[in-house]
Order: sequence, then C-alpha cells, then structure tokens
Amino acid sequence: FFFFLMIRRPPRSTQSRSSAASDVYKRQLQNINREDQTVPLAVEKAIPQIEQLVSQIVPRMKRGGRLFYIGAGTSGRLGIVDASECPPTFGVEHGIVVGIIAGGDKAIRKAVEFAEDSEEQAWKDLDEFLINENDTVVGIAASGTTPYVIAGLKKCNEKGILTGSITCNKGSPVAEASQYPIEVVVGPEFVTGSTRMKSGTAQKLVLNMISTSIMIQMGRVRGNRMVDMQLSNNKLVDRGTKMVSQETGLSYSEAKELLDKHGSVRKSVDSYNQEKQNSQQ
Repeated sequence: FFFFLMIRRPPRSTQSRSSAASDVYKRQLQNINREDQTVPLAVEKAIPQIEQLVSQIVPRMKRGGRLFYIGAGTSGRLGIVDASECPPTFGVEHGIVVGIIAGGDKAIRKAVEFAEDSEEQAWKDLDEFLINENDTVVGIAASGTTPYVIAGLKKCNEKGILTGSITCNKGSPVAEASQYPIEVVVGPEFVTGSTRMKSGTAQKLVLNMISTSIMIQMGRVRGNRMVDMQLSNNKLVDRGTKMVSQETGLSYSEAKELLDKHGSVRKSVDSYNQEKQNSQQ
C-alpha cells in the first residue's frame, strides 16, 4: 500500500498546474523560434551589401592586409568569436583576422561600464596593431549608435583605411560612418532591446559569410573541405585523416601515416599527388 502511494499520479489540480506551466514554456519557446526564423530572410536581403564589402576586402588581404572587427558588448564578442575561429578553421596566422572589444579583453566575460561611450579608445586599440591602408575595419553595432564604433570608423576613414559595418537599423550613424555598410533589419526583439537575440544572430550569420567567403577566395578551402585546418585534437586528426583518405583513395591507416608525416591535409594530399605524378613519368 505504501509503495502504491509513492508511485501514484499527483492530484488532478497538480497535474493541471504542471500542464499549464509546460504549455507556457512551449509557447514562449515557439514564439522565440518564430522570431528567429525571420533572421536568415533579413540577412538574405543584405547579400548585395555583403558582396560589395567582401569584394573590397579580398584584394587587400591578398596584398597582406588584415581584417579588424570593432564593437562593444555582444557585438564586440561576436567579432572576437569570428576572428578567433579563423586560425583553427582555415590555418591562417593569428593576427590576420582580429576582434577588438570596447573595454579590452576583460569585457569579453564581464561588461565594462561606459566603455562603449569612449570616442578615442577605438583608434588607440587599432593603433596598437600598427594598422595601415592595406587593412580593413568592420564596425559591429546592432543599434548603429555606439560612439566607440562610430569614432573608430571615422578615424579610419581619415587615415585612408577601408571601413565597413554591420548594423540592424536603417540609416544609423555607424552605417553613415562606414564606406560599405551592411544593414540587416530584423525588427523588434522578443525581449525589447535585447539585441543579443535576433540582432546577435544576424550579426553572427553575416560574420560567418564575410570570413568564410574571404578565406575561400584566399584559397584556404578546397572544394568544401578545410584542408588547412589546425589538427589540434583527436577529433580533427580523425577528420583530417578521412579527408586525406577520400582525396587519395588510401586506406585510413595509410592516410593517417601520411597526415602524421606532413601535418596538414593540404600538404598530405599535394605530396601524394606529386609522388603519383612522378611515378607515372
């Protein structure tokens, strides 16, 4: 009898409250997801603007230029995420794509009060990298009104440095301060003013498109394969081995031996193809 008491269902009133709470959670999540689904469509409308900026960045980077992202809060963090993922994904050196956040690295984890309001700090931060005319600076600001970003872009324009921007409002001061603005209008946030939501998602998608398309044009992708990725863990070594195997027709163990020898998918495949060509001559 005691066991029955322990496993029987709760009273109907408790079930109803639980079911009602579950329905509330479900509706909230569905509504957030419904709003999120509008973001890729907004990004699609901005593709012509993204194309214009990328087409200007690529030749500069082929001449040795670098790509800088500047922003505050969520926008700054997203720039840092994109920049930090370029070396392991595409095998480029650290410092080719650089993310800078208002308030410095400590602002990555904890907000720094009033850092975004400085009109001098952005250029000081950029100047530490000896920025020059071959480089590009992309300002990221959901609202398009961040003083740190606006002032940084204006200074870059004065110095003859290519500027772009990613905002989520039309005709913002940040867009006006950049030579190649990208405006992804996502509309009101599910939580009013919380630009880490749709605006942040839109900015991340655009950053993905910018850096990936640049790296493809720089020859850092072969087909759709990350042939220059850094083999920094067992998962990536396994993935690289499978790439080499697929590209060469070698067995997994043979491909692994070749990858261990050369240290990269590109070098392994190129070496195999060269040896094969030499043997046929």
